[in-house]
Amino acid sequence: MQDLSPYQWRSIALLRIVGYGILALAAIDYIIIFIPPNFTNPAWEFQMLSQLVEKSPVPLIGLALVFYAKDEFRKDFEEHILRVLSSTTLVVGIAYFLLVPLGFNNTLRLNTNNNAQINNLLSQQLSQLQQINDRLNQATSQQDINNLFTSLNRQGKTPDIKNPEELRNRLQTEIATAQTNAKTQSEINRRNLRIELIKNSVKWNLGAIICGVLFIYIWKITDWAR
Repeated sequence: MQDLSPYQWRSIALLRIVGYGILALAAIDYIIIFIPPNFTNPAWEFQMLSQLVEKSPVPLIGLALVFYAKDEFRKDFEEHILRVLSSTTLVVGIAYFLLVPLGFNNTLRLNTNNNAQINNLLSQQLSQLQQINDRLNQATSQQDINNLFTSLNRQGKTPDIKNPEELRNRLQTEIATAQTNAKTQSEINRRNLRIELIKNSVKWNLGAIICGVLFIYIWKITDWAR
C-alpha cells in the first residue's frame, strides 16, 4: 500500500468519504422506519422486518467502503469512528438474528388475523343471504318475491316467470349458489393470503439471517479497528 501514487490515495479517500455518506443516509432511513413506532402490531412489525432487510445493502456497502484499505492513509480521529462502527456491527448483527423469531411469530399472528377477517366477511355474507332466505319464506305475493330477487341479483333483472312458486324455487337456487360461491371465494382468498404471507416470511426471515451473518462477519474481520 505504501507504493500507491497520490491519485490512488485520493481515490481511497474518496471511497471512504462516500462510505461515510452512505452510512449517514442509511442511519436516517433506519430511524424513519421506527417513526412512528407501533410495537405489538404484527402488521407493523412485519413491515419493519421487511424494510430493515431491504435497506441492509446500503449500510453494508457503506461499511465496506469505510473499512477499505485497513488503517492506511487515515486521520487520527477516524480511529475512534472505526472503533465505534466495528463494535456497532456486532450489535446490529445480533439484532438481525433476534428479528427472526419475531418474524415467525408475526407470521402466525398475521395468518390468524387474516383468517379472522375472512371468517367475519364470510359470516356477514352468509347472514345477509340467510336474511333474504327468511324473507323469501315469509313472502306471500309475486311483488315481494320480485323485490327479493332484485336485491339478490346485482343487475336488478327479474326473470320473466309468472308462477310465484317457480320464482320462489329459482330464488332459493340463487341463494344456495351465492352461499356456495361465498364459501369458495373465501377459501381462495384464505389460500392466496397464506401463500403470500409464507413467501414474504421466508424471504424476510432468511434475509435477516443473512444480514446477521454479514454484519457479524464484518465485526470479526475488523478487529484491527477495535
